Amino acid sequence: MRWDNLGDNPAAAAETALFGTDAVTTRTFDTPEFRGITFHEVRARSIVNRVPGASRMPFEWTVNPYRGCTHACVYCFARKTHSYLDLDTGLGFDSQIVVKINAPELLRRRLASHRWQGAHIAMGTNVDCYQRAEGRYRLMPGIIAALRDHANPFSILTKGTLILRDLDLIVQAAEVTEVGISVSVGFTDQELWRTIEPGTPSPQRRLDVVRTLGEHGIGCGVLMAPVVPFLGDRPEQLRDTVRAVAEAGATSVTPLVLHLRPGAREWFFTWLRQHHPHLVGRYERMYADGPYAPTWYQRRITRQVHEFAAEFGIGPSRRGAPRRIPVPDEPALAGAAEQLTFL
Repeated sequence: MRWDNLGDNPAAAAETALFGTDAVTTRTFDTPEFRGITFHEVRARSIVNRVPGASRMPFEWTVNPYRGCTHACVYCFARKTHSYLDLDTGLGFDSQIVVKINAPELLRRRLASHRWQGAHIAMGTNVDCYQRAEGRYRLMPGIIAALRDHANPFSILTKGTLILRDLDLIVQAAEVTEVGISVSVGFTDQELWRTIEPGTPSPQRRLDVVRTLGEHGIGCGVLMAPVVPFLGDRPEQLRDTVRAVAEAGATSVTPLVLHLRPGAREWFFTWLRQHHPHLVGRYERMYADGPYAPTWYQRRITRQVHEFAAEFGIGPSRRGAPRRIPVPDEPALAGAAEQLTFL
C-alpha cells in the first residue's frame, strides 16, 4: 500500500505524505458490528486539509478523521480516494478503514498556532465522520471540543445517528461559535435504502436526528442526496421525502442529483446490473457526457423539490440562521431554477 501517498495528489507524495509505513497498525475486531472490517490505525502528520483551488466548495478547510466508510453507499464519490492508497474502491472502500487516531491532538495543535486565522472547518464532506468506526475510536468528541475551546466555526454533514452522542458538546460549541449541522436523506423508500446504502441508519432514524437536534436548539438542514434517477425521482417519491423532512423540523432542504465520478461510477454500475439490469442502458445514456446528470434533469428535480418545500413550509435557510454545509460538487447550472441552499 502506498501509505506515503495518502494525500490527494500522489505525484507530490514527497511533500504531501501524511504518515509513513512505520506509523500504521492494522487491526480487526471479532464483534458483529465490525466483522469483516479491517482498521488501519495511523498517526497522521496533519489533519486540517486545504480544499483544492479548483473545487466548487465555498469553504477552504476540511477535517477528515477517517478514509473509507462502512456506510457502503454504492454511489459514494469518495471511493476514488482509496485508489491513492492502492486499496480497492469497491468492497475495499467499505471494509478497509483508515483511522487517524491522533486527529484530535493534531487539530488542537493547529488551532493554537499563531498562523491559524480561525477559518470555517467542514467535516463529513469526504467520508462520514460518524460512520460505525466512530463508535469505537471516539475521535469526534476531541475534535469538537478543540473547535469549541478555540471558538472556531465548523459544520458537519452526516448520515450517522451517532452524532447525538456528542449533542452536549455541539450545544456548547454553538454557544461560542457558528455551528452548522446537516443530515443527508436522499429518499425515504425503504427498499432503495436497504440496497443502495446498506451500512447506514434508516432514513427515518436520520430524520429523528434532525428532530432531536432541533429540540435542543440546533437547527439542522437536510441534504436531499442523492436523488436517484428512475428509482427515487418520481414526483410522489420526492413529495413524500420532502414531507418527512418538514415533519422532522428541518430548517432547509437541498436536493442533489446522483453524480458518478470515476471509482464510484464503476461500483454503481456493478450494483445496477445486479439489482436493476433493465436500467443500465438508461443510465449509460444519462451519464454519457460525464459524472453529472443533464442540466435539464437537474433543473426539473430542483424545481419539484422547491415546490414541495414551499408546500410544506420549508425552504432556503433564513438570513442569520446557522450556516449549513454546502452541497458537495454541485455543477454550475447557468440559468437553472433557484437552488435551495444551506448557506
